[in-house]
Amino acid sequence: MVAPFAAAKAYAAIQAQVASLSQNAAGPSALDSGPGFQDILKNAMSDAVQASHNAEIQMKAQVQGKANLVDVVTAVASAETSLQTVLAVRDQVIAAYQQVMQMSI
Repeated sequence: MVAPFAAAKAYAAIQAQVASLSQNAAGPSALDSGPGFQDILKNAMSDAVQASHNAEIQMKAQVQGKANLVDVVTAVASAETSLQTVLAVRDQVIAAYQQVMQMSI
């Protein structure tokens, strides 16, 4: 299967980046220079909204007879994938929050 191999390659690439950052870090400020979780989440949300907006535009153009059906299906599939990604991140954040709230102090 291609998907597990691609996931393993992506995981290895991230590990290599983290290892190079930790070797090159002169202190804690070197790791803080990258985008934070808030920035990553904001970008994911804006990408999902943009994909949904693009799908709506493609559907409207198809109804008017100005767009190809393949473009519409591709745009809708992209919007669906973006939405599923955002929902998966949301579920993981909620699960992490619930675990933190169940910790005893």
